[in-house]
Amino acid sequence: MAAAIHWLVDHVDARPSLDDVARAAGLAPSHFQRLFRQDVGISPKRFLQYLLGREASHRLAAGESVLDATYGASLSSPGRLHDLTVTLHAMTPGELRGGGRGLTLHWGCHDSPFGPVGLAMTERGVCHLAFVGARPDASVYRATLQAAWPGARLLQDHARTAQPLTQFLDAAHGHGPVSLHVRGSNFQLQVWQALLTVPAGATTTYQALAGAAARPGAARAVGMAVGANPVAMVIPCHRVIRTSGALGGYRWGLNRKRLLLAAEGSLAQGA
Repeated sequence: MAAAIHWLVDHVDARPSLDDVARAAGLAPSHFQRLFRQDVGISPKRFLQYLLGREASHRLAAGESVLDATYGASLSSPGRLHDLTVTLHAMTPGELRGGGRGLTLHWGCHDSPFGPVGLAMTERGVCHLAFVGARPDASVYRATLQAAWPGARLLQDHARTAQPLTQFLDAAHGHGPVSLHVRGSNFQLQVWQALLTVPAGATTTYQALAGAAARPGAARAVGMAVGANPVAMVIPCHRVIRTSGALGGYRWGLNRKRLLLAAEGSLAQGA
């Protein structure tokens, strides 16, 4: 699937069909479609549509006509996953000790261009965002939240939780900043704040991130903090790679990491 993702990025200008991509992968179309969805979480067509749509919306925002934006959309000037401001707030010691006591978490499950996600938020911002599988079970996601915040009140509210997800994914339309309200140690918060300075379309390494978090030589600890990121995509842990240039690990799977980097235009051919 890694090769298929690379092929899609390289040939997006040609708007390849499922048959085209499957042929390049050396598989029958139906079999390739099934494998791609199984390994990556979305269909090849949906990923291609996302790449084209992001570029088109950036062109429209730059003042191009609908016709020019439609026919000019390509990855020669890759659309960014997001270019909005993300603000990070830490939960208070009292909130942490009480397992979220006094907090109300609004939560919901939604589709995204990179697979279904579960999102939870407090009054101060998004506190949790996770990929939940091809066929999300809302009750399982709720149980995950309840285990993490046993003292919090949980309210299912898809309309409310859809808003910050839309703000993040559709930043080209100027929906404004996204606020995060997360729990973590001081060190984890430093690492996550450093991650937020890595722009879309760029990557960093664990060593460089350790330096940015004022902890040079703590690359291993930085790796653990990156893996503990509670807000997938928004805190961009997918932008961290190994010094060798290899992708390294990713909590949500390497194919999804490739999708995210490809959408941002930073997936190198040798990765």
